Amino acid sequence: MKLRPKPEMPLTLRCLLTMALAVIALVSQHPRAEPLYRLESALSIRSAAAPDWDYLTFDPVRSYLYIARRGDGILIYDAKAKKIVGGVQNSTGGNATALVPEFDRGYTANLDGSTTIFQLSTSKTIGRFKFGESADSIFFDPVTKQLLVTMGDSKAAAFLDARTGALAGRLEIDSESLEGTAPDGQGDFFMALRDRNKVIRIDARARKVTAEWKSEGCELPTGLAYDKESKRIMVGCRGQHPVLAVMDAESGRVIATPEIGRGNDFVAFDGETHKIYTSNGVDGNLVIIDQLDANTYKLAEATTTRPYARTMALDAKTKNVYLVTAEGTVDASKPWKRAVSPFYPNTYFKDTFTLLTYTRK
Repeated sequence: MKLRPKPEMPLTLRCLLTMALAVIALVSQHPRAEPLYRLESALSIRSAAAPDWDYLTFDPVRSYLYIARRGDGILIYDAKAKKIVGGVQNSTGGNATALVPEFDRGYTANLDGSTTIFQLSTSKTIGRFKFGESADSIFFDPVTKQLLVTMGDSKAAAFLDARTGALAGRLEIDSESLEGTAPDGQGDFFMALRDRNKVIRIDARARKVTAEWKSEGCELPTGLAYDKESKRIMVGCRGQHPVLAVMDAESGRVIATPEIGRGNDFVAFDGETHKIYTSNGVDGNLVIIDQLDANTYKLAEATTTRPYARTMALDAKTKNVYLVTAEGTVDASKPWKRAVSPFYPNTYFKDTFTLLTYTRK
């Protein structure tokens, strides 16, 4: 039976029923396929000193989250047991972690220009080897079996053999802010240069830059992810008007620029759901964009997180999102990063470091 307003109904009642039916019809045309993200848990992690951190890496095989705690090295969080189960020994200064499952190896990028190599299956450290004077992050290319390590302070990238950790080569790059990097599945890397407002393509075999593009409409490109199916580069932009710049990987042309939050530091792409996740520390939000097709992008949701939760990791199986942050302040007797935000903390308080787990409920 079809429900519709009857002529004999009072005018006010007919109007209300008409409006209600219109709302029902609109909702039925645009049903929500899945629930929204919410905070599931906030785990406080104690430490010997004031918290300092950077990148997170998720291992889907063991459900381990590797948390780069710099002075405290790399911590290991068991997502199933929901607790810290240890750390990577001899990884002091650890700023990021890359996983190489085919060789049962994990590699850290340590701030002093070294890498700590450990066995994924046991978490036991194999050794620590120096390859440069600085290091920020580390990325694995499964085609060339190489690791690329960004070294912004040295304006260079190092290439390591993923089997042994040996230095395989070095590439000078005209930038002090080598940011998000992703392999394309064909032996190339894409990399964001924040201080140049550019994205470059690097041939990992030849270890040379083969293309560079201005990130039009995107200031301070930082986080970067890649979709090999649509050949789209997705770049989080930190400028005055923060956006996700979607670029054509063959021409460098910017195709779409949906809005995101301020202070982006990481972008993740889920090929199964065609969603792009951006963690934005200054605004304290997790902005998720739907990829409708290669050229069409729209907001899926924007979830509040906590101030300065800038780095994240996505569990592609459960779709859980992990972020970290801490309570901080600006100590006016010390310099602080005004370029990030007017009062970006330069001091964080001991025992306030927190792991945030967001789930679709």
